[in-house]
Amino acid sequence: MVVFEELRSSSAQGLSTDGIRSRQAEDQFTEKSGVSEKFIEYDGDALGLEEIRREITKTAGEDEFPDGGPRAWLVVFGSVCNAFSTVGYVTSWGTYQAYYQEAILKDFSPSSIAWIGSIQYALVFFPGLIVGRLFDLGYFHAVFISSSALIVIATFLVAQCKEYWQFLLCQGVAVGLGCGGVFGPTYAVLGHWFKKRRGLALGYMAIGASLGGTCLPIATRNLIPKVGFMWTMRIVGFILLVVLGASNLTMKRRLPPVNVKGGLFNFAAFKSAAYTIYCISSFLIFLGLYTLLTYVNVGAAQLGTSPRLSFYYVAFANAGSLLGRWVAGVLADRVGPLNVSIPFTTFAAILTYIWPFARSTNPLIAVTVVYGFCSGAYISLMTNPIMNLGGEGDVGRRVGMFMTILAFGALLGPPISGAIEATSGAFEMVGIYAGSVVMAGVACMAATRYLVSRRWIAKL
Repeated sequence: MVVFEELRSSSAQGLSTDGIRSRQAEDQFTEKSGVSEKFIEYDGDALGLEEIRREITKTAGEDEFPDGGPRAWLVVFGSVCNAFSTVGYVTSWGTYQAYYQEAILKDFSPSSIAWIGSIQYALVFFPGLIVGRLFDLGYFHAVFISSSALIVIATFLVAQCKEYWQFLLCQGVAVGLGCGGVFGPTYAVLGHWFKKRRGLALGYMAIGASLGGTCLPIATRNLIPKVGFMWTMRIVGFILLVVLGASNLTMKRRLPPVNVKGGLFNFAAFKSAAYTIYCISSFLIFLGLYTLLTYVNVGAAQLGTSPRLSFYYVAFANAGSLLGRWVAGVLADRVGPLNVSIPFTTFAAILTYIWPFARSTNPLIAVTVVYGFCSGAYISLMTNPIMNLGGEGDVGRRVGMFMTILAFGALLGPPISGAIEATSGAFEMVGIYAGSVVMAGVACMAATRYLVSRRWIAKL
């Protein structure tokens, strides 16, 4: 079965399903029922108007989203802690990339070192398929607690690493898997508590990633000269222990488990062209989106920027993304998530083209901060359209499939960029490659909007 959502607004076209052919009949039904939003489950055949009316009337008042209240906002606080400890931690990788190239792993190529960060970042999303399915079945806290413990233990183990393969296993695989188990169900939990204000909730959650991506690199850079690498990683581990402890106390699902049809991987979801094209867009965007964050520190050092300043460029980008994520969340509830993501991601692609040509400190800082703002807007909203392309019953699995697909882009993107830089000897071709794949992803997002609304401009 394929699940669609009726996306109603003053600018939308109404139900975007193949089963309803008559706009007049749809308008009559909406006027009589007074229902403006409802998820409809169907098997590809046309549904009669009476069947749709019965289905919507049966469940329209069955479950109201809180969209606020003390418990819901506690969940948002927990999601902020999750994002700080997972995406925020992982997007600090550029600081480690630069340090490893200069010190511990200086005998390895930048592309080889980048595989550690790429595996780590990909595993934030890759387990989403399994974690999402387990969430739908009701296995949330067991996965959440064990994954939190894995992040903390693996971080302490990174302090003991000496060889490349040790960093690959501890910082790449173990930290990545732990982050995937924590971050994967976060979107689904928020989807249980928020509907009308979902964009705002996701924006607040994404702020946590920006805070982590800003504070952790600064802390790491300042602590290494004072206490050494080993104790720096131990201090980071203690920070993560406190933050993850808070999230474990506040995160809670609201709706009962649902054993929806389709198994672990629901291929029927890809009968929806909109869902399929949107998944492709995420893969393409992640092939290039984190290239700048991975190599901006290294590029700054090559330009002759002082080592003390070059380590802070990742923090500059994440500080910019903090505002971008919040603004995107506020705007998404008013104009639609895709209408926010498309222009902001376009600007991120343009800035990726420009980045290698910013050859002095001030222009490079400006590009980095604005890039962080624009890329942060996309990251904060990337799952929102996926939630809107179906019901809450299998939101964990649907988001999980999406995250697993984009994980391949996150895995391959930075090493490809590193190989291009090693071959060309400069970052100009890297910027052209990364900016181009992001622009291709933007085109796919625009196609998704058209497939759902049958308009190139619609509130979606």
